[in-house]
Order: sequence, then structure tokens, then C-alpha cells
Amino acid sequence: MLNWSLILNNFSIKFNAVSNFLKNKNLNYKKAQSLINNTLVDCDDGELYLEDTKSESILLDDNKIKSSSFKRDTGYGLRGVIEDKVAYSHSNDISEKSLEMSCDNIKSTLKHSNGKYNHSINKTNQKFYDEIDPIENKSLGTKIELLKEINKYVRSKDECVKQVTANFLGEHKNVEILRPGGELFTDSRPLVRINVSILVEKNGRKETGMYGVGGRQSYDNYLKNDDWKKICDEAFRMAYANLESKPSPAGEMKVVLGPGWPAILIHEAVGHGLEGDFNRKKTSVFHDLVGKKVASDGVTIIDDGTIDKKRGSLNIDDEGTPTEKTVLIENGILKNFMQDRMNARLMKTKSTGNGRRESYKHVIMPRMRNTIMLNGNNTQEEMIKSVDKGIFAVSFGGGQVDITSGKFVFNCTEAYEIVNGKIGSPLKGATLIGDGPSSLKQVLMVGNDMKLDPGIGTCGKAGQGVPVGVGQPSMLIDNMTVGGTQL
Repeated sequence: MLNWSLILNNFSIKFNAVSNFLKNKNLNYKKAQSLINNTLVDCDDGELYLEDTKSESILLDDNKIKSSSFKRDTGYGLRGVIEDKVAYSHSNDISEKSLEMSCDNIKSTLKHSNGKYNHSINKTNQKFYDEIDPIENKSLGTKIELLKEINKYVRSKDECVKQVTANFLGEHKNVEILRPGGELFTDSRPLVRINVSILVEKNGRKETGMYGVGGRQSYDNYLKNDDWKKICDEAFRMAYANLESKPSPAGEMKVVLGPGWPAILIHEAVGHGLEGDFNRKKTSVFHDLVGKKVASDGVTIIDDGTIDKKRGSLNIDDEGTPTEKTVLIENGILKNFMQDRMNARLMKTKSTGNGRRESYKHVIMPRMRNTIMLNGNNTQEEMIKSVDKGIFAVSFGGGQVDITSGKFVFNCTEAYEIVNGKIGSPLKGATLIGDGPSSLKQVLMVGNDMKLDPGIGTCGKAGQGVPVGVGQPSMLIDNMTVGGTQL
């Protein structure tokens, strides 16, 4: 039997805001544990998930601070799982009465079903980010002054700069997961992002460039030693390159993907197809291909939640499972899927620590963390030299993906022509069209220059958004369809 006084002490230290709220609402801890035990006794899985989130957004645009917002959201989600049935109830009223109503709803939804609860989760003391509150760590006035300084610096670079947009996004999320039998898991998750967007105009032509950085640490890690100027310089470089761009050609051709952010193509066109729920339901093209060759030799893709301070990293997932590094594809062979507890149990395997939710208002699904293609043996220079006619895609913007088939259309925000083995003019309007499974088999070379994205990714699935990371080395793909605007 767990000592509730110890839980209360731990809860007060690690989850102070929610603990005080529970105390104010006179929710008895022993009563809460009793309600959870009685509600989930006939379930295969479930938990009480408590969350307290602070978030801020500060936006500078058109030479002035356009908006500054702060939000705090506190609540719980109670989940019961039997086989593939999920009953879920959530509320921002953390009180005994509210929890009793949620328990009644769960039992009513699952009243004709029976399961066997398995609550064992291995515990770990590993931490991949500090318990820091990035919102309180730096004053609002300091952030506003920095945004003004960014605006001044960018506008001083060239008279062609006509508009500067910059913003700070910060979040501090405390979570606690309470399971039947007294298991308790806590995590304190910082998250920041800094974005700069620049509009330039020359000879009547307008183009934009955007760049951002972020991760699970304080703003200062990106702002110290005037590092914010690097963000501005990169956004300006992209905008100015687009001023010199010409219409992209169209047709079947070789494509060299640059390192880092272009891995968003792997994330969307391949990664979602390797999530457990799609494969359990057999709606993914990969569902029956474990142990089979699905990519070219040299292609190894992992999903890693253990990279220090990266946007997609987690100490524990939203079910309390410790995060890990999961090998998905190894040297072209499909090895594993990404799993939460429910899909892993139904597929007779184990959770990989990929159970995630946007907030206490949302149910858990298997989701990606940091999805990365590992290094190969080739150089980017070798790839460029091997291409007579093609494009070099450096950065992507929006796109569309069919998750079940992997078919995609991605817009390039920075791309260049390759002519006779050399990088040529920047291109405008280039799109990459194809499908993930076929593209993996068309990989001719994998570079030795793997880079992680700067920390700007948010993944959407079933209406939920969660922070993620991507990474890859340069990669040469044979015979990809390129959509263009050249007449």
C-alpha cells in the first residue's frame, strides 16, 4: 500500500499548481485512489492523467508588438481501456464530485466488457531536459525588448527588407500520471520556440524567408552571445535567395535532399505509416512487412525520444512509459512499429514509449518523437556531381499526405537546380510528388552529414498537435516527380 502522505509531499513539490488546486477543492487523495482502483478494476489499462500548463505567445509585426498572450490550463483526463475500446472523461474541475462523475461515465461506457489490468511500468531516473520554467525564467519586458532589437537588426541589413515578423512561444507543462495500485509518474516539460519571418522587395518582386529554433530549454540557450542574429541571418538569406529564383522545371528527375529539416518528408510520408494503430488496423501499407525489405540498402530510420533538450524528446510518455530509441528500419529492413500501451498489447508486443496526447482533453495515440534517418557513407558533393539534371531541395513548407498510402505533395521553400553536377539558380514553385514507400526504395546515396532540425516541428494527427523533431543526412533519390511553374 502506498503512503499517501509521501505522495502528497511529492505532488506538492513536483506539481505545485495542481496540488494546491486539489487541496482547495478538498479532493481527498485516498478517495481519488479508491475511485481509480474501483473504476479500472475490470479494465485492461487506464490512468488518471493530471496536467497544469502555462503558455505564452508574444508577436512583433510591422514595427510594433501586435499581441501578447498568456494562458493557464489545468485539468485531468481519466481513461479506461478494454481490448480496443477506450472510454475517456476529462474536466478542468479537479474535485471529488467531478472525478466521481468521470468514474461513473467510464464504468457506464465499459459496463458490458471485462479485461485484466496490467499496470506494471519500468521506472527510470533518466532526464533529457531540466525542470525549468521558461516563461518565468525571462521577464516579459526583456522578451519584448529582444523582439524590438530583432526587428531593428533585420531592417538594418538591407533596404529591400519591407516587413519583419518575430515571435516567442513558450510553454511549461507539468504532468502527473496516477495508476491503480498506486503507481505515480511525474514530468516537468519546458518548451520554447523563436521564429523570424522576413518580407523583401526588389524591382517590384516580393519574396519571404522564414527560420526558427526551439527545444526543451530556456529562451536564453538560443539568445545568448547574440545567437538570435543567426536566426535573423538565415531568414534573410532564404528571402534574398528567393528574390533571385526562377520558375522550377517539372518532370521526372533526380532529387538531392539537404540535411536536417527535409526529413519532414520522412516523418510525414513514412513515419505515420509506422505508427502502431494504423498497422494494428491494417490500414498502413507497412502492416505485414516486418522483417521484409522496404527501403534501399543503407537506409536506417529511428524514432528517438532520448536526445537531450530536443523538441520531440520526453522523459516519459503520457502513459508513464520511459522513452527510448526505437529502430524502425535497419539497413532497409522493417524492424518495428511505434507503440503505445493499448496497440502494443493488442499486437502482442511492448510499448515503445510513443503514447502521446496534446493535453488532458485528448485521448492517447501512438505518435512520433524525433524521427531520424542515420548517416550513410556518401558526401553531399558526391551526390550533386552524380546528377546531370535535377533539383537540390533544402527546405520545405506545407504539403499534403495520405497517411495510409504514404502519397505526398510537398512544397519547397528553398530549392536549387542541379545542372551537369553543379548547383545552379534558386527555384520558385518546386513541389515534390510521390509516395513514401516507393521513395525509400529509390534512395541511391545516403550522406554522412546528418543534422537535426532546428526545433520547429508540430505534428498533427486526428485533430491533435504534439511537438516533434526530425533529422537526416543529405540523400539522393532517383526518379522523383517534380512539379514546377516553368512554362
